[in-house]
Order: sequence, then C-alpha cells, then structure tokens
Amino acid sequence: MKGLEWWKRVVFYQICPRSFADSNGDGIGDLNGIIQHLDYLQDLGIDAIWMSPHYPSLLLDFGYDVSDYLSVAPEYGDLEDFKRLLGELHSRGMYLIIDFVLNHTSENHSWFLESRSSLKSPKRDWYIWRDGKDEEPPNNWYSWFGGPAWEFDSLTQQYYYHFFLKQQPDLNWRNPEVKKAMMNTMRYWMEIGVDGFRLDSIGMIYEDPKLTNQDSGISQRALYQLSRKAKTGLQKIAVAHTSQKMFQHQMDLSDIHGLMRELRNVVDEYPNKVLVGETELMNYYGLDNDELHLIFNFPLTRLLKLTPSNIRQNQHCRLRHLPKGAWPCNTLGNHDTSRILSRYGDGKNHCAMGRLFLALLLTLPGTPFLYYGEEIGMMDISIDDVNNILDGIALWTYQMEIEELGSSVGKALESALKVARDKCRSPMQWDNSINGGFCPIHVEPWMPIHPNHFNGINVDEQTKDPGSLLNSYRSLIRIRKKNPVLIFGNFKIIGSPKGCLAFFREDLGEKKRYLVVLNMSKRSLTYKLPSYYRMEETIFSANAKEEIKKDSDLIQLAPYGIHISLPKRRQES
Repeated sequence: MKGLEWWKRVVFYQICPRSFADSNGDGIGDLNGIIQHLDYLQDLGIDAIWMSPHYPSLLLDFGYDVSDYLSVAPEYGDLEDFKRLLGELHSRGMYLIIDFVLNHTSENHSWFLESRSSLKSPKRDWYIWRDGKDEEPPNNWYSWFGGPAWEFDSLTQQYYYHFFLKQQPDLNWRNPEVKKAMMNTMRYWMEIGVDGFRLDSIGMIYEDPKLTNQDSGISQRALYQLSRKAKTGLQKIAVAHTSQKMFQHQMDLSDIHGLMRELRNVVDEYPNKVLVGETELMNYYGLDNDELHLIFNFPLTRLLKLTPSNIRQNQHCRLRHLPKGAWPCNTLGNHDTSRILSRYGDGKNHCAMGRLFLALLLTLPGTPFLYYGEEIGMMDISIDDVNNILDGIALWTYQMEIEELGSSVGKALESALKVARDKCRSPMQWDNSINGGFCPIHVEPWMPIHPNHFNGINVDEQTKDPGSLLNSYRSLIRIRKKNPVLIFGNFKIIGSPKGCLAFFREDLGEKKRYLVVLNMSKRSLTYKLPSYYRMEETIFSANAKEEIKKDSDLIQLAPYGIHISLPKRRQES
C-alpha cells in the first residue's frame, strides 16, 4: 500500500473519554484510563483513535459546549496527561484525531463572557448579536434542539443566536478575528502532535447574514405534530422537505466551502494531518479534493434495516457521486446513534450479527470508523425516568409529546427515548464485576452500566472465549490488514441469492480478486460461485461451509454467515 495515506489504511475507533476507563476512582473516565488500555486497542487491531471532546465544559451537550479550546477538562486530566497519551499512541504507531467544535462555544467560554459583558466589548462581534423587533426575536428562525434560535440577554438588551442549545452561542465566523483565533487553535493542537480533527457540525457554521425569515409556513411545534403523524413514505418525505425549508437559511450555505478550503490550508501546513467532517454531503470534498479528506456515509447509519438491497443502493449512490480521487468513509454507529445491535440485532444472534456487521464495514470501500464497545456487543442502556435524560433533543421531544400531543408520561418517555442519545454513551464494560471494571466497585459511575456486563458482554470473558465477538473482531481486522486489496481494491457488486450480499474487491493490475459473501438473512442459503471461477483459498469463514465440486463451487451459509476468499478464473488453473 505504498503511497496510500495513513488515514486510508487505518481502522478508526471512537472513544468518549468520560465513558471509557476511570483510572483514579472518581467514577468518570479519563485520559490515563485510555492510556492503560492502549495495549488492548492495539491487540484489537485499532490504528487510530477519534476522541470525543476532552475540553473543559458544562456538559450540557456531552462536551460539545466547550468552555476552553486550549485545555483539558480537569476530570479527564491535564495537558501533560494529553501529551503522554499522544506519546504512547505514537510510540505504538497509532494516531489520534480530536473533536473540534467550530460552530459554537459554551456560554461559559471566556470569549462569550466578555462578548456579553457590554455592547462595546472588543469581543462583542465574536458572536451574533442583534436587536429584537417589538420585543420579539430578530427573525423567526428555530433552534435545532427546539424553540427560538434567539436568546434575549437582559444586560445588554439584545438577542444572541444559537443553532443548538441556548447555552451554546454561535461564533461569528464572518469576523476575521474569530477565524484567526480558531485556526490558531488548530495549530496549537497540531504543534502538540494531534494527527487531525473531526470537525463538528460544519454545516451550521454560517447563516444568512441578512437574517431572512424562513418561509416554511409552519411552526416548529406544528411540524413536530406532522412528523409524529406521518405514516407513509410520501408523508415522511413531505415532513423532511418542510424541515429543510425551515432551516434553509441556517444550514449548508455556500460560504462554508471557502472556509473549508482555508482550514485545509492550515492543516496542510503540517505533514500527514487529516480533516474528517460531520457531514454526509459529498461536495465537502471540494472541487479538487481541497476541502475535507473524509466525509461520513451517514445514510448507511439511517437505514431502517441492513439488507443487501439497501446496502447496494447506498453504495451505488455514494460511490457514483464520489469526486475523482476522493476517499469514502463508513460507519454504523457513533455517540449520536443507537448502538448497532440495539438497532439491527434480533436479540438472539448477538455474536453472529455483530460479526456480520463488522465484516460489512471492513470490506466496503473506504475508511471504517468503529464505536467503543461494539467489539463486545454493547447495547443501549434503559432509562426509566425523564429526570435521568441529559440529551436536549430528547427533553424537547418529551415536552412536545406532553404539550402538543397530550401524550401520557409513559408515552412521552417512550418517544423521547427513541431519539435520546444518552443511551449509547454508557461506560465501557471491561469485566463482570459490580461496575464492569470501569471504576472501583465502591464508586458510583457517572452513568449506569448496562447490566448485561454480568452476562458475558465484557472484555475479560470474551478475551478467554475463542468464539466470542471480540475475538472475531480481532480476526477480521487482522485479515483486512494482511490483505490490502480489501482496503484499496475496486468494488464490484455481483449477483447473489435473495438475502445475500456478494461483491468483489479487486486489484486489476496484479489480477488479485477477493470474493466477499455475506448472508444478511435469518435463513440458511447456498451461494454458487460463477461458473468461470473456482475456489482457490478461503481467507475467512464464519457460519459458512465451502463445498468444492467437480463442476461448481458452492458455499453453504448459515444465518448471518460470512465468506471471504480468493477465487481464480478457471483458465488460470
């Protein structure tokens, strides 16, 4: 794989520092906890870590309300701990990218405190302040987390703009001083040694400077009612269209592309750095690959079911629109989505389905991103009280259910939990002790630990079990590394029985071709290799059996079976 940049070769692993490992016994994960488990990650086959926000924060949005871009949250450690983490990673040949929250800060950030202190503050224009109209907000824009996008400040008698929570005021990127400060922040972390950034919420950085009123013709509350009543595909499309219209002056303005090119220029000042964007829009690769290096295939995470037809359609669409020279990027889960097996699992075939989903992710074209705990099959935790919900989106949903639909408390909680992001952020499950090895047994963890850690969903027990999901992860990741055509090879869908996904990864120059066959159904099936091929070498097989016959090669796949091999054309024999 000579000439292939590191971020194309690696397997990324997202860590939420608060939830990974507690090294000092306070019930909160920290940087030293991550350091203590780097050997585990390296043995798993992980090459690169994406670390969720490590900055000081009021934690009103899981750390995405940053109080200081240049520091480490004291509960996670200090800057020396951060540097030690980087050094330990780099000594192992591993990489670290960090979250960079561009769109907004915390209301507790020194910049905002200074900005709101006076109309004449030097940093007043670092945020978006406007006068109201007849005691009403400057316009009719909404916040993504519910309610008006404007918050009145009694001290200076003006409104400030916030796309998300009112405690997350938006930065004014049209101010050159803001742009300079944020770019210097990137330089600061790259000087320390980070290998790149995952850029948060890039589509919201700019808003219409004219503050043009949105003309969706509907209130946000009424739109919520429509969304809950939408049953048919057409009704759901209509709701999505109305929502897009409602936020059209606040999202994905063309100005952002110029800024992405500027950020790319800053990153390119340093060798081998990468920019990953929280977006699915392909135009953020740029006109000549001059914006982001990687863009998430989020449509894959939004599939209601992982079926062969859905995946074929997804890949056809993504790869067809991929700009020349751009590199794809796939994930099935992160801190904002329900865990994979909670979404797509059947509650019975835990290990087989988890292994199948990983095989899919590792063999599709592009860089794969894994989420901590997926390797042992962690599930969403249960929340039985609205007072235990931290997520702003879920709390607003609960409020809308009660106020707009007249739902019962139980029904409102059920609806809130469908969108709640807290449930996928619980502590890592290391063993079957009281607190799952995350923190000492006499300490209360910052968030409840899923009780299934008592029943084998933990690292310690799965390490000892050769047939565990964890050991399947280790095997499949190593196979990907040992067979680089699975990383850079061409992707070609081939015919397969119903319920089965089959494709080649090919290096036409070396005439090397890998066959991947995934049974994505709950029934057994037989895959017949095309007549002009013969089975040469099986690379990986799980719940699959190859039968070599005189005239055909048949692969018998049990439910959720996996087959990866090197077939050869018969005339090459």
